[in-house]
Amino acid sequence: MSELLHTFEAWLLDYGVWGLILVSFADSSFFPIPPDVLLIPLAIANPDSALLYALYTTAASVIGALFGWLIGKKLGRPILVRLFSEARIQKVEEYFTKFGPMALLIAGLTPVPYKIFTIFAGVSGVKIRVLVIWSIIGRGIRFFLEGTIILTLGAKAKPFIEENFTFLTLAAGLVLIAAYLVYLVIKKKQRTP
Repeated sequence: MSELLHTFEAWLLDYGVWGLILVSFADSSFFPIPPDVLLIPLAIANPDSALLYALYTTAASVIGALFGWLIGKKLGRPILVRLFSEARIQKVEEYFTKFGPMALLIAGLTPVPYKIFTIFAGVSGVKIRVLVIWSIIGRGIRFFLEGTIILTLGAKAKPFIEENFTFLTLAAGLVLIAAYLVYLVIKKKQRTP
């Protein structure tokens, strides 16, 4: 199975930007290959376009998230059970219970399969506006961070990303969550006389 996925990745890479857009869309809704496997080699091959590739990846991923949401909305929980293990579904439910729609941000930043979050967002009735906002923020941070690292380090970026990327995206996510929580506290204090 792994060899088949690598063959498919190579085939998508042959299509360049269009392969990147296709896999970015599909990853957010139903496909097992993350866009990073195409974004990184494409951007390393052409570092001047790294941020443009990050933009394409983010936009296609957000549109794919909308499709994932639609899958969840129309097909409901039975589709989750068919696609993912019960343990993964319970973990996603815990994230949504604990963090609300910000769980989309967390998932957008991490290597966790984003599609399970977008489908669950449809199942649980998350508003489309909320899905789009948190998807843009989470996926944008992730892919633009990769693009910036590649723009800065060139070919040295790949080992750096492989070794440090999860930490960097989680740190960025925590800073963003902390800033959002501070914003909510300030907003609440302004409302209370």
